[in-house]
Amino acid sequence: MNRTAKTLLVLALVGVVGMAFRVSWNALRDVASTVGADATASLLYPFVVDGLMALALVATLVLTGEKDRRRALQVLAGYTLASLVLNYVHGLVPQMHGGGQRMQLADWGPANWALVLLATSLPVGSIFFGSDLVAKVLHHRPAPVTDQEETAESTVNRLGSDLHQSTPTTPTAVTQLPAAESADPTPVVESVESVELAPALAVAAVGHAPRRATGRVPQSARTPRPTRTPAELLAEARSVTADWSDGELTAEAIRKAVRTSSANGRVLRDALKVERAAPDAGTEATAA
Repeated sequence: MNRTAKTLLVLALVGVVGMAFRVSWNALRDVASTVGADATASLLYPFVVDGLMALALVATLVLTGEKDRRRALQVLAGYTLASLVLNYVHGLVPQMHGGGQRMQLADWGPANWALVLLATSLPVGSIFFGSDLVAKVLHHRPAPVTDQEETAESTVNRLGSDLHQSTPTTPTAVTQLPAAESADPTPVVESVESVELAPALAVAAVGHAPRRATGRVPQSARTPRPTRTPAELLAEARSVTADWSDGELTAEAIRKAVRTSSANGRVLRDALKVERAAPDAGTEATAA
């Protein structure tokens, strides 16, 4: 609904309420004259009753506390019912029309006493309940915005502003990862493609998305591998190379066969060559 339509709706509502007040004002004025009010008091009496109804309605819309709103609704309902009863009595007793004379509001005595008590107590009630509602409205403070709402709103705004600063796209990043001892010791080259986050996912996310790990893998993230002692490595290398010739006994071949590092491959090569040379030296000494 646009602004013009809203303005017309409010003006129409004010017009209907004004005409309804004029009808009720006539009845309440005659009732006030009947219970003994003078001309000025009878003229102001409808404002006391119907005016407090309007004040209670405004207080109901303004107040946010459950207890305060219930109190305003009770005042609104009570004075609406009282105005309805007095208008009904005014319609039942034609002699009250025009006012200016004292008379009973009902033929039955208890009913007349109750109606007189109702009509005369409404001004006093307007003073009490009206003052209470005005005090509640004046001391009313809007509920503050919680820290969680502020944090969520600021996070969304920050993520939305970060979208304007796009990260430069790199075609391919090459990262060299260390090889585990139990795997192929040759350097592993991993190609990491840079991926740009979709704007909708970036705005919807409350926290920053974890970045993909590039570079050296932490020790805790590596696959556990058995640790072999030098004696176990030598025994395994001796078993693997038992039928190898001296020409095949190289550090690179031993390293690949027992799946160890290059340094261990050279150590094992030298140790195996020493072992192979030792029997030959013993044989030559025996022949001499």
